[in-house]
Amino acid sequence: MVKCFETGAYVLNGREIVKDDAEAQAKLASMLGQSADKEAAKQGTMAYGVIQAHNHAEQGGLLKLKFDSLTAHDITYVGIIQTARASGMEKFPMPFVMTNCHNSLCAVGGTINEDDHKFALSAAQKYGGIYVPTNLAVIHSYNREMMAKPGNMILGSDSHTRYGALGTMAIGEGGGELAKQLLGKTYDLAKPEVIAVYLTGKPQPGVGPQDVALQIIGNVYNNGYVKNKVMEFIGDGIQNLSVDYRNGIDVMTTETTCLSSIWETDDQVKEYFLIHGREGDYKTLKPEAVAYYDGLVYVDLSAIKPTIAMPFHPSNIYTIEEFKANAAEIINYIEVEGRKQFDVPNLDINLRSKLRNGAFMVDQGIIAGCSGGTFENLTDAADIMRGGSTGNGTFTMSVYPGSQPINIELVRNGAMETFMSAGVIVREAFCGPCFGAGDTPANQEFSIRHATRNFPNREGSKPTDGQISYVALMDARSIAATAINGGKLTAATEIDVNFTRPKYTFNKSIYDFRVFNGIGKETPETELLMGPNIKDWPAMPNLTEDILLKVITYITDPVTTTDELIPSGETSSYRSNPIRLAEFTLGRKDPQFVPNAKVLQKLEVAREHGENPVELDASLAAIYDKIKSIDPEKVVDPKEIGIGSAVFANMPGDGSAREQAASCQKVLGTWANFAKQYATKRYRSNLINWGMLPFEVSGDPVFDKDDYVYIPNIRSAVLSGQPEIPAYVIGDEVKAFTVKLGSLSKEEREVIAAGCLINYYKVK
Repeated sequence: MVKCFETGAYVLNGREIVKDDAEAQAKLASMLGQSADKEAAKQGTMAYGVIQAHNHAEQGGLLKLKFDSLTAHDITYVGIIQTARASGMEKFPMPFVMTNCHNSLCAVGGTINEDDHKFALSAAQKYGGIYVPTNLAVIHSYNREMMAKPGNMILGSDSHTRYGALGTMAIGEGGGELAKQLLGKTYDLAKPEVIAVYLTGKPQPGVGPQDVALQIIGNVYNNGYVKNKVMEFIGDGIQNLSVDYRNGIDVMTTETTCLSSIWETDDQVKEYFLIHGREGDYKTLKPEAVAYYDGLVYVDLSAIKPTIAMPFHPSNIYTIEEFKANAAEIINYIEVEGRKQFDVPNLDINLRSKLRNGAFMVDQGIIAGCSGGTFENLTDAADIMRGGSTGNGTFTMSVYPGSQPINIELVRNGAMETFMSAGVIVREAFCGPCFGAGDTPANQEFSIRHATRNFPNREGSKPTDGQISYVALMDARSIAATAINGGKLTAATEIDVNFTRPKYTFNKSIYDFRVFNGIGKETPETELLMGPNIKDWPAMPNLTEDILLKVITYITDPVTTTDELIPSGETSSYRSNPIRLAEFTLGRKDPQFVPNAKVLQKLEVAREHGENPVELDASLAAIYDKIKSIDPEKVVDPKEIGIGSAVFANMPGDGSAREQAASCQKVLGTWANFAKQYATKRYRSNLINWGMLPFEVSGDPVFDKDDYVYIPNIRSAVLSGQPEIPAYVIGDEVKAFTVKLGSLSKEEREVIAAGCLINYYKVK
């Protein structure tokens, strides 16, 4: 079904695979008439060509990329613009699309969500951007329809920024990286490895893109096979997939922790651009005659079966057939692991209650957003539900088309009537179910969703308040099959259905009438509309030469998601108010983080004003005395040593690109994260852009929760690029250990030293 090669591979003409083993060169010589140069062949990938076309670096060293366009939504664009304008931005130097698909309910916090939308419209007018009004399209649907072009690159502040199936390399990053692009700066990174995803065969009827995506995720996530690498989709199976199907697979590549993705383009992609009135944007992409890949994922599409990703991660996969046959055993495993992950006393995780009379019963079905709400997913689901019903029991179902152009076609071809007649609630273009702000299930309910994630709390429940519900990811087709079977878990392949596959027509006038396009028409005299909740970033201190950190949060989970670092859901309404949003930091993982961080922040603010922290906390006197014992010749002045909080987690940062996962910590005076490794590049980038130290430690830490860690000469070490940095645990005794900062560019080192990106550009 899905197999990962243990070595790299040469691929000839995008079709013939030669495994990079001891016999590779002999095979290549017989096929090509000569051996192949590996380094030269690495330049034969599509990814290499696209990256080089956007690279502004001199020969060698880090890549320095500039993107063709940017995109952000209403959880992130205010912070991005506030950062950029505080750093000197005068206009958008490239197309910047701002959609309104996250904070669009306006159900929390009075007017503040709509105030953000008006801010974005005024910013599009002032600086020359694109403003997509509320619920007109989810961010990625609009960018597929209007912005993606083969050979281009797009940077977005949403982690699911993926348009590879349209030949566009897209990357989801924190807001700081978009702010840098708005300031004419570059996106700096080491040259990524490229992994081929070779698709062959044809999917069975009833098997959808989510089934394929989940099988890939389940086979590459835990082993880090594609982490921070580019996934390049090739193979004879691509021709058997519609463009909608390809988009559905592609958007889920984010859950593999890859950097980006790109696919071969063909006549079907050409037709997609023709349908959308952009035939001039199309061009054919394919690998060179000889291309070398650092790894290869072989996917036999014909062997994929309907799949379910059980709580609490997209990689926790089982075929629906396998799950149903072993439900009791699998449920027991999920319950045991879930209790470890939540670490909430007396939290009742009770999936066993869903097993009734030998069947697994589901309470809710959702098909939504950039992954589920595509035209083909919804028409296939409607075909399955035609003449059926969700019933009038506990099972409920909602669908969220990805854009109004998709919605109007579903109205025209009768799919919406089918859904409504079957008892399905039709919603607007809204990302809420993907991050816990819409269709939140009741306590202990089980939801199956064609959406992007099923992390803990991602459905909107609050385990720290004793609430818990569960999300499993499934394809739209199997969700529809389950719906008409009374909520009994059912694979789409278990039923007979005639898929009608109606033709899609794109109505661009919907956007012409409502979208504000200010590209090249900026009006600097326009005043930004600042609602009362829109606040500037607070002042942040520079990194001092020596620092004293208290580890106030110590997380032992294997992976910590950004949703656990800053909860999603209703907290999203406060994204434009850094201080108020910071009150939610780590609220679902460590409810004491905020008050504990404020204690240390108060000491640091006093120090910055020339006071001695010891005078506010006499217990620190013993800490500074022990620091003096480390180097008796060094003058230790508490008024010169920066003091703040720190967080330890084994592998933080899986999931969302939201910079607030880092910025909220910094707003509360957190100076560093300690980790064995970082789950994603984007979270580490967020830490750096907010002037936080992304420390790496080897093995189990020598410090515990509430220990103080002293790091002398850290500013000099950062600026000089020192690979290993001495640190000391200040406890009953002083224990020396070593931390690393990993690879940092010269600019990244200077940003950390400056205290944050805004400070850095103010100095510049």
